[in-house]
Amino acid sequence: MTGGAYAFFSPATAQDAKTDAELIEQGRELFLVGCSSCHGVNGEGINAKREGYQYGPSLVGVGAAAVDFQVDTGRMPMAQPGQQAPRKESVYNDDEIAAMAAFVASLGPGPAVPSEADYSIDGMSEAEREAAIVRGGQIFLTNCTACHNFNGQGGAMPEGGYAPSLKGVEEKHIYQAMLTGPQSMDNFSDGNLSPEQKRDVIAYLKSIEEQPEYGGFTLGGLGPVSEGMFAWLLGIGGMVGFAVWIAAHSTRSKKDKVEA
Repeated sequence: MTGGAYAFFSPATAQDAKTDAELIEQGRELFLVGCSSCHGVNGEGINAKREGYQYGPSLVGVGAAAVDFQVDTGRMPMAQPGQQAPRKESVYNDDEIAAMAAFVASLGPGPAVPSEADYSIDGMSEAEREAAIVRGGQIFLTNCTACHNFNGQGGAMPEGGYAPSLKGVEEKHIYQAMLTGPQSMDNFSDGNLSPEQKRDVIAYLKSIEEQPEYGGFTLGGLGPVSEGMFAWLLGIGGMVGFAVWIAAHSTRSKKDKVEA
């Protein structure tokens, strides 16, 4: 009677446990095919023979959020090891990504995939969004502009790396990038930036996407680099060219008078 009552009242729990195990096994099979050549069959990472060079880092403890970000944005798997994985079309569907994330999460504790309530700003009122934009702008300008530019357009970094543009990036992926610190990016865990602060940063980034460019020609929004190049090539360069033209014209005029 006890066994029958237990089976009657808790079948869903037993089924969920079985489903989790199946999901992890499915993720392991996908991992072995698409990821193990760089990250090892158990996610332990693979070092190359050349000192200081690594085919793929260890994935033990990176958590499901890191896998969801890297695979969903198409950065992983890479065609070949390189300085930085570019964003591209994902080769896996949502179910396969969830299975791979579950497998990597089983290797060690790490950040879980955030829920929509963590990163979505759709439920904010107008006043709440404006306040969030102000707070998020302060956080972004303090911590992120050195790499991503004040306008979120990205920029070059040392040793061939680059900070990608944040324009048009999904809210979920912005949140996951702050949470997991992919590649050269710093890791802003919940201890550094709370989920509310991360959501404030997202609100700020979405606000600058919608903001019109009052200055007209934006020069790519890259700040002093593109503006300085524009000033040197067209501004000072044009003035030098005009000065040369005046000098050449004056010389011809003097020659004409001497000949006359």
